Amino acid sequence: MTQDTTLDAVLDRLDRGLDAALDRLCAFLRIPSISTDPAHAGDVRAAAEWLRDELAGLGFDASIRDTAGHPMVVARSQPGGARPLLFYGHYDVQPVDPLSLWDRPPFDPLIDDTPDGKVIRARGASDDKGQLMTFVEAFRAWRDVHGELPSDLILLFEGEEESGSPSLRPFLRDNADELRASLAMICDTELFGGTRPAIVTQLRGLVGEEVVIRGADRDLHSGLFGGLAANPIMVLAQALAALKDADGRVTLPGFYDGVQDLTPDLRRDWESLGFDAGAMLGRVGLSDPIGERGRTPVEMAWNRPTAEINGIAGGYAGEGFKTVLPAEARAKVSFRLTGTQDPAAIRAAFRDHVRGFLPPDCTVEFHEHGGSPASVMDTSDPAFTAARRALGDEWGQDAAFIGSGGSIPIAGDFKSILGMDSMLVGFARDDDRIHSPNEKYDVNSFAKGARSWARIIAALR
Repeated sequence: MTQDTTLDAVLDRLDRGLDAALDRLCAFLRIPSISTDPAHAGDVRAAAEWLRDELAGLGFDASIRDTAGHPMVVARSQPGGARPLLFYGHYDVQPVDPLSLWDRPPFDPLIDDTPDGKVIRARGASDDKGQLMTFVEAFRAWRDVHGELPSDLILLFEGEEESGSPSLRPFLRDNADELRASLAMICDTELFGGTRPAIVTQLRGLVGEEVVIRGADRDLHSGLFGGLAANPIMVLAQALAALKDADGRVTLPGFYDGVQDLTPDLRRDWESLGFDAGAMLGRVGLSDPIGERGRTPVEMAWNRPTAEINGIAGGYAGEGFKTVLPAEARAKVSFRLTGTQDPAAIRAAFRDHVRGFLPPDCTVEFHEHGGSPASVMDTSDPAFTAARRALGDEWGQDAAFIGSGGSIPIAGDFKSILGMDSMLVGFARDDDRIHSPNEKYDVNSFAKGARSWARIIAALR
């Protein structure tokens, strides 16, 4: 058989096996592997065991590796390929609260016919169990046709991505020789515009920080103490409001150190994509882009850093009214980073900024919630050209090289610890409701995602 003939046979095997593949995905989705909730630790391990057994059944040398937190699943095929490839995904999922907003139980998956086609509904359907299984189903079909797996594959499936990956970096350092490959494949991203295949070539970094300001030793009567005693909510609000100026720029000293403007070629490529900020915002009930004055929407979404308030609390917020000066106020703030911005420097600048608003009677404490630099991939690697062509063959349109406003710290970790770039190819849609109630994944995306990986593997053999 020629290579084209065997690839056609693999693709045909995937098409004929779609119903069985969906059954396997549903079985996987029934496991409530919520990594942030200690009550589900046993479920997270059950999901790891399910994956290990599936991979071992395909012929991988598969094992569960314990960590200080949730386990890793590591699997290998036989050596001898043209280049070793590492495939990464995560099997843990987000919490499901508020449960009342779900149309059906989140761990009771359903294949649903909609006007836009079939979707599978369940927590983790898109992020990331459905995407992870596009790898596994591609490998399954390859084995069924060839009688063996592609050689030199390393699979690393994590159980803590949705809780900050606390065990991942130590695991990579301790197992670097075993895990190092020529390129990492990550399937945790989206199609562009919901229909066009895309390879993400740059990711924003992330700094997460919680700040707690305390004043008096109890809540105070706002009539007796108002105007006299320090109000922690007011102090916090003033500090947070001062994070940006009237032009939408972040005011922290040195914040833009390392931020790089788009090259003319990249600007032209991105502008040709027809990024529609109005349509994107319209899907969530908004209409007008905000941000830095003088920057285009696609720049602000992919290539400019941000400062955002993610949560704020303090005082009385229940029914009715309670006139108090609160003893405490707290907020969670995140920064998305680009270029070579230094997460540690951004964190220090934010803390200094908050302290500058602190009156003598107030104290402040900070809690770190992760930090990672931005990532930019080297697309001169011929694998990117080959994958772009393979995706175009499957989807009937050229794959786009795009940026992402999100942060996938593992890509930076693969670079800094294992010395390899990552190729980020995903098949989610921007309306999949990941991290929200009623998460779903398009069945056609799942099917074509598995076919896409079969094509990419064939192109890189």
